[in-house]
Amino acid sequence: MSATEIQDLVDNASQLISLPEVALRVNNIANDPNSTADDMAAVISQDPALVVRMLKIANSAYYGLSNEIDTITRAVAVLGTNKIRDLVLSTSANQAFDGIPNELITMQDFWHHSLYCGLLAQILSKKSKTTNAESIFIAGLLHDIGQLVMFNQRPAQSHEVILLLMEGSEELETYEAERHIFGFDHMQVGGALIKSWKLAPVLQECVEFHHEPEKAKLFPGEVALINIANAVAVMADFDSNNEDDEIPLIHPISWELTGLTKEDLPAAIKKAREEIKEIEAVLFPG
Repeated sequence: MSATEIQDLVDNASQLISLPEVALRVNNIANDPNSTADDMAAVISQDPALVVRMLKIANSAYYGLSNEIDTITRAVAVLGTNKIRDLVLSTSANQAFDGIPNELITMQDFWHHSLYCGLLAQILSKKSKTTNAESIFIAGLLHDIGQLVMFNQRPAQSHEVILLLMEGSEELETYEAERHIFGFDHMQVGGALIKSWKLAPVLQECVEFHHEPEKAKLFPGEVALINIANAVAVMADFDSNNEDDEIPLIHPISWELTGLTKEDLPAAIKKAREEIKEIEAVLFPG
């Protein structure tokens, strides 16, 4: 693995893909215990397009609020700074990659999988005894973000990865096939991108180790939760409706690290399936 090569990939991508300054400032405010709802509202108000998006989301049927939300200050007060942070980062990440040439995957499929992973992780986090629910939705949403960088920057090699997986001669996971072709994987690229965006360390670890939770040093429970949610989301991508299926992509250590059991999955899967279309329409309309 070449750390320099990964950094070059991220640096090149950053010329095309970046989170707006407002999104980064909103993230910092949400992580600052001394900040207020007014501080966040003031930052969001500097971006008129973001104001429109946030008010539209706050007034959507998904949140079912009884009174119309007509100001950002009110939206932050009602939904809370962490929820607003999640909404801002979600829509900003989606827009950052909007229009970037990509022949290897439809953006609709990519974000559907990512959103399902984030939603399921958030639902499961309420059952977990060892994880903190803060930021877990965004961690799930961004867990595969490195793949988009690789698809965009190295399409020929990424196509080789897809072919290697399709051959099926070995039971390779995607990240293992990437290491065969690139010498590194989407977790490492995604982690470097999250670091370049100066997002929270928990997000960086969840992205960088979501297939290998045993390597997480600071937030092993959160990383393991994304490992479980991603594995279930992959099964959902293949339309597996058998909730008793073994899910081979779940690392055995993830159950121990999260305090979850297989019995926790069916109810969480049912809830995620009920909510996915509605929240997808709210965050990624059109």
